[in-house]
Amino acid sequence: MPGRRGSADCESPRLPHTTSETIAERIENLYGQPMAALEAHADSQPAGAMLAALTSSHSDLQFAERNITFQLQRLRELASPEREIGRFEAGHLLDCARRIAESVATRDAHAKTVSAVLASLHRTPAPSTAVDLTTSVPPRPMEPAATHTR
Repeated sequence: MPGRRGSADCESPRLPHTTSETIAERIENLYGQPMAALEAHADSQPAGAMLAALTSSHSDLQFAERNITFQLQRLRELASPEREIGRFEAGHLLDCARRIAESVATRDAHAKTVSAVLASLHRTPAPSTAVDLTTSVPPRPMEPAATHTR
């Protein structure tokens, strides 16, 4: 219902935080840059980079969420109380429901995978400009004492 707290309704002024927004925030926090800059950087890098995989999965999540929203709106139109549901409309209703289920499954699978990957990644401190030679060079191993054998 429009305006009801927690409703995922397109007409609601208080839409819940989407999964893709949550994932985007986590990626931005990890890399310390906005998604637009990260996507541009990922596009300029060779395939197979972690950032490219994360931004690609984020795009897939967004697409699934947009499709869920679109199909829900279409389902509402088809099931409107003013419309008569005949054989033709019933087929469209079933098709919308199937597409929603597929998109929800896609969204959930991507969200689970990306969340697991993000949970395993941690931001590291930036390298310092001054190099501390005592910690960057491993200590030399002790040489064995010379022994004489007869």
